[in-house]
Amino acid sequence: MKKLVFVGLFLFQFTALTAQDQNSPNIILMIGDGMGLSQITAGMYSIGNTTALEEFETIGLAKTHAHEQFVTDSAASGTAIACGEKTYNGVLGIDPKNQYLESILEYSQTQGYLTALLATSSIVHATPAAFYANVDSRKKYQDIALQLSESNVDYFIGGGRKHFVTRDDKRNLVKEMSAYEMVNTLNKFEKSQSKKIGFFTDDDEPKRLSEGRYPDLDKLVVATLDKLATRKKPFFMMVEGSQIDWGGHANELNYVLSEFEEFNNAIASAVAFAKKQGNTIVIVTADHETGGLSLLKGDVARNTVSGRFSTEGHTAAMVPVFAFGPGASSFSGIYENTSIFKKMKVLVQ
Repeated sequence: MKKLVFVGLFLFQFTALTAQDQNSPNIILMIGDGMGLSQITAGMYSIGNTTALEEFETIGLAKTHAHEQFVTDSAASGTAIACGEKTYNGVLGIDPKNQYLESILEYSQTQGYLTALLATSSIVHATPAAFYANVDSRKKYQDIALQLSESNVDYFIGGGRKHFVTRDDKRNLVKEMSAYEMVNTLNKFEKSQSKKIGFFTDDDEPKRLSEGRYPDLDKLVVATLDKLATRKKPFFMMVEGSQIDWGGHANELNYVLSEFEEFNNAIASAVAFAKKQGNTIVIVTADHETGGLSLLKGDVARNTVSGRFSTEGHTAAMVPVFAFGPGASSFSGIYENTSIFKKMKVLVQ
């Protein structure tokens, strides 16, 4: 009788855990750095007056200001989205009272989620770093690299290898990360059977797409999702289209447009996965707008658009938030960017 009770209890617990895994949605958070509404509009018209964002049933607006600063930088805004607290510009994962914050990626790990980080910048750049690092300056790349090496992220893809191997402390973090298989091509990433993979796309910052950056972000998204799907566990994945921002800083509209098109393709791949796999929410937003872009002329039939930038820096404009999948309706409305973290955390149960 005792054996029957024990077996019954075990089966009940196993069933409950399995049900929890099945009910916990996969989260794909996609951040177009510097991608305000004007960048989206320009990109849409330049690729045939259509965008993958038209698939999304829910749209909201996020306020981007930093703590006591009207115009945010990527560290403060990344921290707000990743950790749910406003902080000072330049600070990652630490609140104004100097308290370390837990990111949505780290919280997801405590709930049994797999995790992945992809960026078209270096992997230690401000936005991806906000999901695993706690530092008082976004420029402390070697400290950030050390924290990534200790973060237990399952898959990461981005540039910045030099911060792991050419260090003031003489440590080689790549060698120390013995649990990871480190690869340097998409083919090796796809073929790897390791449960932890690091893919450095560049020794420093990756080049712009128009100068031959490879692989394209959508290929990286598909390859990573393929791996996550085989693991039979819920996952959190953050994908950054980093260089939309860099095009804004350079006041080069063509740079913005090419980077947006790549990011749009990555969004389409994520949505296709969500439709096929089910139980997956895709959230697309920006950390801030860059360049103060105004669109002044264009030809819809010819897929052309022209405009003018008002600054080489960021602006305080609200940014759109798009959501597709289970829980998407909670992302409608106007709210602080810190609410994105809070809305995601509710889903990770």
